[in-house]
Amino acid sequence: MRVEDDDGVRRITFDRPDVKNAFTGDVARELAAALEELSAETHDAAVLTGDGDAFSAGGDIQAMADRDETARESYQRVRETLGAVAEAVLTAPVPVVARVNGDAVGAGMSLVAACDFAYAADDARFAASFVNVGLVPDLGGTVTLPRLVGLRAAKELAFTGDLLSADRANELGLVNDVVPAEELDATVGEMVEKLAAKPTESIALAKEAIHANLGRPWADGLEREAQAQTLAYDTDAHEEGVSAFLEGRRPDFD
Repeated sequence: MRVEDDDGVRRITFDRPDVKNAFTGDVARELAAALEELSAETHDAAVLTGDGDAFSAGGDIQAMADRDETARESYQRVRETLGAVAEAVLTAPVPVVARVNGDAVGAGMSLVAACDFAYAADDARFAASFVNVGLVPDLGGTVTLPRLVGLRAAKELAFTGDLLSADRANELGLVNDVVPAEELDATVGEMVEKLAAKPTESIALAKEAIHANLGRPWADGLEREAQAQTLAYDTDAHEEGVSAFLEGRRPDFD
């Protein structure tokens, strides 16, 4: 895995192209750590992508074959590796964008689902392929997929493991857009630039409140929303936004 910081954007590239960027426990721990280091004070966004012709093939099947552990050890490994990655994406204080350069299957598809934005090359494919090796979706897949694509579509994906085209993934809401492969960098770059121009602290508060309110009763959700807005009122970004509006200029959130 390569981690590069450039002008407020952290780019994380999965660098195991010989195995389609499959995850091992060590890779997952490194990814979680790289995401946990994100800060609204030093970063505007993070971009996740893969080297070669795949985004990520999910779990490393050879590593599964070599595994020898108790049920308790399995639980701890899943929770502390792939579970930690999902938690790090969902709680990251900056937007996380998936640049899906190729196939995203298994945990790779779950990672796309956990991200705040996802843009796919038109030849990318997706699959919740866990069932094909007798497993259930992990890396947050059981949490995020029903919310993104709906309950029945999520069950179809999880129960069949069928491959989806990029266009079908777009129809289901798994990705924001599908573009020709040669336009993927420009599309992702445009969104990152747009996000970087906005107040990152405000985005962090909005993201936290939206995720916290998933599944909450509406009254509890309104309470959490009011708490987030109270914090937002007390930021430099709010002061700058109001001043810029009244002065008839574009806000400078930097």
